[in-house]
Amino acid sequence: MSDLVVEATDVVIQFGTTMALDGFSCRIPRGTTGILGPNGAGKSTFLKALLGLLPPTSGRITTLGVDATTGPIVRRRVGFMPERDCHIPGLTALDTVAMCGELAGLPNDLAFRRAHETLTYCGLGEVRYRAVDGFSTGLRQRVKLAAALAHDPDVLVLDEPTNGLDPSGRSEFLSLVTRVASEGVSVLLSTHLLPDVEATCRDVLVVGQGRALRHDSVINLKKGADSLRRVEIDGPPAPFLDALAAHGVTARVDALNGLLIVTIPEGATNAVIISAAALTRTGIRRLEAADRSLEEVFLEAVGTAAQGNGGSHASP
Repeated sequence: MSDLVVEATDVVIQFGTTMALDGFSCRIPRGTTGILGPNGAGKSTFLKALLGLLPPTSGRITTLGVDATTGPIVRRRVGFMPERDCHIPGLTALDTVAMCGELAGLPNDLAFRRAHETLTYCGLGEVRYRAVDGFSTGLRQRVKLAAALAHDPDVLVLDEPTNGLDPSGRSEFLSLVTRVASEGVSVLLSTHLLPDVEATCRDVLVVGQGRALRHDSVINLKKGADSLRRVEIDGPPAPFLDALAAHGVTARVDALNGLLIVTIPEGATNAVIISAAALTRTGIRRLEAADRSLEEVFLEAVGTAAQGNGGSHASP
């Protein structure tokens, strides 16, 4: 069994003059990986390619060690939860999930048994005989998750799974995804919601301009550079910030806790911060190395890609 969920090598997928994936390369290990990117970055195209739904124009992509272009073989081992609603009007939750199980290759009796099991697992045991049409957004998302799990896949692929959910519904759904991952199923979570990734994923793949821009663990990506400091001060911040700026030091206020996040120039030390504090008679209560937020990592990766490529890239 392959140690990699997905391996993509120089994958190009082109629609007319639109380059959806442009030399996309990555190696995603087993575990939980968040796939982050703005709209049009290529996330959905990448998911369709690893499922064998979109053959590459050039390059190669394997899923669980199998060439992704052998679609049906791949999809027997992968559970996919699409972003859009996909139920058939009039079908109950039980019939919907059982049908998905049969489409994945399960015999009829086993498909219905698994449908009962996965609906209960997803908290839908009491509504399994109701038509999905009348379900709330949260319940419909759980039905899609149950359908993706019906054939007991090795990998679960989720495309924007918390769209439309309220904060309580998001929290409950992500807890369910975490539970699935804890039971040995690898999870690929494609989203534009960074908190969802931080709550559920070990690794992050940042996608932009049709390429894989950054790929590492959440912990490594958030590690602060040598130049980043977290500072807590006594007194008004404006004079202190002006003094820092005069020394070529940039700073911003962290909206979550009111602390200053200070970036000192390359080769400088904490002395430049202490000097600005002394000059403005500002008390320093805390001065420590700071980690970056995942949002900063994301914006940095996407911004660098945009500056380096003036072309037009989009995802269908």
